[in-house]
Order: sequence, then C-alpha cells, then structure tokens
Amino acid sequence: MNATTRPVRTRVAPSPTGDPHVGTAYIALINYCFAKKHGGEFILRIEDTDQARSTPQSEKMILDSLKWLGLSWDEGPDIGGPHGPYRQSERSAIYQQYCDALLNAGHAFQCYLTPEELSSLRAQQTAAKKPPKYDASYRAVNDRVAAERQAAGAAHVVRMVIPESGSCRFDDTLRGMIEIDYQTVDMQVLMKSDGLPTYHLANVVDDHLMGITHVMRGEEWISSAPKHLLLYQYFGWQPPVLTHLPLLRNADKSKLSKRKNPTSILFFQRAGYLPQAMQNFLGLFIKSASEADEMTSLDALIAGFDVHNISLGGPVFDTAKLEWLNGRYLRETMDTQDFLAAVRDWALNDAYLMPIAEMAQARITKLSDLGALTAMFFMNRIDGQSAERLSDGVKLDETQQRQAYHLILTQLDALTEWNRDGVEAALRRTAEILDVKLKDVIRPMYLAITGAAQGVPLFDAITHLGRDIIRERMRHAMELLGPASAKEVKEWNDLLASPSAAE
Repeated sequence: MNATTRPVRTRVAPSPTGDPHVGTAYIALINYCFAKKHGGEFILRIEDTDQARSTPQSEKMILDSLKWLGLSWDEGPDIGGPHGPYRQSERSAIYQQYCDALLNAGHAFQCYLTPEELSSLRAQQTAAKKPPKYDASYRAVNDRVAAERQAAGAAHVVRMVIPESGSCRFDDTLRGMIEIDYQTVDMQVLMKSDGLPTYHLANVVDDHLMGITHVMRGEEWISSAPKHLLLYQYFGWQPPVLTHLPLLRNADKSKLSKRKNPTSILFFQRAGYLPQAMQNFLGLFIKSASEADEMTSLDALIAGFDVHNISLGGPVFDTAKLEWLNGRYLRETMDTQDFLAAVRDWALNDAYLMPIAEMAQARITKLSDLGALTAMFFMNRIDGQSAERLSDGVKLDETQQRQAYHLILTQLDALTEWNRDGVEAALRRTAEILDVKLKDVIRPMYLAITGAAQGVPLFDAITHLGRDIIRERMRHAMELLGPASAKEVKEWNDLLASPSAAE
C-alpha cells in the first residue's frame, strides 16, 4: 500500500528554540487543512534534539500560539496519543535502536574525525573549488584512525553512507520530478557524540512510526530529501508523499526575517491582531481569492483546499493587508459587546494588568497619572518617535547609541529564557563593552522602549512587554538613527564574542 492509499496523516514538527514563527503557523495551517480535507489526522510533534537551545518555555509558547490561531491536533505532547512520546528528547532509545540497525547493515559508520580535522579537510576542498562536504576522502582518513581512537575511547558521531554515484529522483507534489546528484549530498551525521540524534534520523524514524503519509514542509528541505529518502530505502519503509512549500517572503521577495519584520505569532497577538484575522490572512496564501471573498473561515479553507493553489513564487507577508483584514474583522464581525470582550481578552485582564499595576503604583500620586505612565504597554511602536527625541539628554554619541541598541537586541534575541535577570544582564554587559556607566545605557533604552526619559522600572517593563514588542521598538529606533551596516554588525558582534566581553 502506498502513501496515497493509506489514511492521511500529516504533521507539524516545530523546534522549541525560540519564539513561535509565523512560518510555522503557515506550514501548520497547510498540513491541518490538507488532513481535514481528506478526513485524516493532524499531528503535533516537538523536535527538541537541540538540548542546548530547547526550552519548555518555548514549547509552551508554540502550543499556545497555534491554539490562539484556532488550530488543534489529534495527537501531541499535551494530549498524548497512540504513537507517543511526541517529544524527540523522550525517544532516544528508539533512535538508538534504528541507528544500530543502520550500522549493522553497513548503511552508516562511526566517524572519529575531530572538528579540527574536518575543518582542515573542508579548507582543502574549498581551495580545490569543490563543494565542502563529507565525502569518500574524508571517510578514508577516518577509517585509518578509527580503530586507534575507538580503542582510546574517543568521542565519535555516526554518519550515513551516501552512494558515490547516481542520483536521487523524487516526485514533489508542487514541483514535479526533482533530481539531485548524490555527489552533492553530504554524508550526514545521524547520531551526535552526545548520543542524541540529528533532525535527519529522528525525522524519518518518527514520521514512519507515527504513520505520516504526507510531509508538507518548507522548500529549504529540498536538498535534504535525498538523505531522508535513502534512509527510507535503507530501512525498507514506504516513504511519504513530499511537498516542499514556498517560504513566506518580505515585500522585496527576501526570506521573511525578524531583522526586517516581526515574525513571531506572539508579536501579532500582543500587538492587538485578532486570531481569526491572522488565520484568514495566512489562509489567503493557500487559496485563490478575489477581492469579494477575501474574508474566509477555517471551515471554508478546508473545504476549498487544493495544494496547487499555492504559488511557487513565495507568498508575500504583507502586514498592510493583515491590518486591513484585522480592521474588517473588528468592524464587520463584532458588535460592541464582542469588541469589548476582545479588548479584555487582549490586555484588560488580570494576567496582563497586574504586573503593570505593580510597576505603576509606586510612581503615581493620583490615579489619573496612570494613562500617560502606562500607555506604552498598549502600543506596538511608540507614537511620534524621531531621531531627535531618541537622543534627548543621551550622553552616548549617535554611533554609540546605535551600537548599544544593536548589542542589547542581539543579547535579548539570544536569551534562552526571557526573564528580568537576562534583560538586566544584557544592559549591564553592553555598558561594560562600551565602557560607559549603566545609567548612560538606560536612558536611551527608556526612550526607545517607553518613549520617555523615565517611567516605570525599565527592566520590569522590558520583561513584561515581551521579546517581540521589544524587538520591534528597538528595530524601529535603529531605523530612525540609521540601521547598522554589514561592517558595523560584524564589528559589534565580534565585541560580544570576545573573551573580555564575557568577563
């Protein structure tokens, strides 16, 4: 029985290593609609093999954001199911079993080459104008040293065997027949030296054991398809139907990036967009819509779903279009009572207001002070900002101020856990790198984040506003002062990476 005759099962498998991306929501919506259109099931799996960066906080945000968007799943880490566990970190013994099977069959091998040796070999390939990859020459070097290093108990990874000739041909639902020469394919690491699998092994094993019939994922995975299909072949399994979806794009057709535009689902939730408007907006990328029928519903998206409606050109994430849709939902689908309920759900609830009240109480002398002091908690960008207002009373020169914003934002983006301690550490470290007093960094941050030179406690305000709104405000401040050039970005990032900066 091939994948097309089995009961349809699709999945979305996000990695809990940061904020939930709108691209994840887009891929999830497509998988959900396809499964439901065909009477099938939609699975949520958490791919947390990157233990250094994966966090429970990120996993919760992913689940919460997809639920906010109106999606549900038939099996997943929060509801269980017959094919669990649904977190890869809880499936290590399963992956080891299949890795051992590949080793025993000669489809994989232990690699003992050190990172330094691999770097040297790749440099030789680059000098010879060859694509840098693990090839037969690497394996020959490895085989010469493997026995000695194995006996010494040296660390190793497990790599898959790739044919030295021939090509992989597969039929993509959207793109037709694709052919990739095996000589361009790396001998992928399947099991890392810490005993955890890479995405490639875990993905194939999980998809098979969970009965996934259709894999609908981003086009960036096309180059990995030969590795995955080889693993299906090595295991003797029926591969799923593959569909590689175009990535969301900025207006200039570049890949959607948080450095250019907000990309977190949570940003749009915090900025006051309605979930049904966001769902509708993403739905426009997967349906043929005229001006008359651009407002739609999840049921309508499912009923009319056809994967061939998706344009390979890459859908443009047009925030102006999203705002237009959101405004229509606010005006056309709600009476005043519904509107007030949406406002309460968005921000006038105890969970959001209590920390604001705690910050404001010590800073006011009458209740009417509250509006001006706390207005910035109910905005996206700060109204009326300009380069002049951002520099009001700031002791840093303009280059230092831009540098401070960049250094702080880079550190905040890198925080594994979003909390007050991490926020404070980022500002203190920036002051140390610039060799200035902390207060000289705090003032320009107040201006960028709150629109005023002072107000509620800054570290607490940044923590409560959240990474997404903070990123948007700081990015806007950088735009006003002058975005960092590529040269400046490299120089400033080098300062963060230097040992003295970490002391």
